[in-house]
Amino acid sequence: MLKAIRKNKSGGGGRFVIIASRYNATYVNGMLSAARAELQRAGATVRIVRVPGAFEIPVVAARLAGRSAAQRTLRANPSAQLSGIICFGVVFQGETSHAQHIGWGVTHALAQIQVLHKVPVIHGVFIFEKEKHARVRCLGARHNRGTEAAQTALAMARVMEAVG
Repeated sequence: MLKAIRKNKSGGGGRFVIIASRYNATYVNGMLSAARAELQRAGATVRIVRVPGAFEIPVVAARLAGRSAAQRTLRANPSAQLSGIICFGVVFQGETSHAQHIGWGVTHALAQIQVLHKVPVIHGVFIFEKEKHARVRCLGARHNRGTEAAQTALAMARVMEAVG
């Protein structure tokens, strides 16, 4: 666990953005709070960006990752470079296939963004069949996906720093 909170070479815990859906806010906010606390314990700078729903997350992630990549390429403003982007959304399965379409679209887009811009994008957009499953994974302390996403983001920031 000590490695998860080790500070990076620049003396801080990195720069992270959390993009969080307003839809199903109770569950998203549970993950958001847990992730923010984990990142702050690591000494990271955290910016929160809210979007209406899960489907709107990728366009904001693409804009932020693109700006960070441009700063890295220009070597103009190292403080504007992101260590990672964490994305949170909750979709409940209904009677149609809409939730699967949202999930597939978001997953595909986030994978493309991180590969294209070389910025870690942590996928925390979940489809749940039942609210009890969301409560355990988003509001609980034991298996909170927000904490896990932040730990993954910190680990990926270290990996990206190590590979140059």
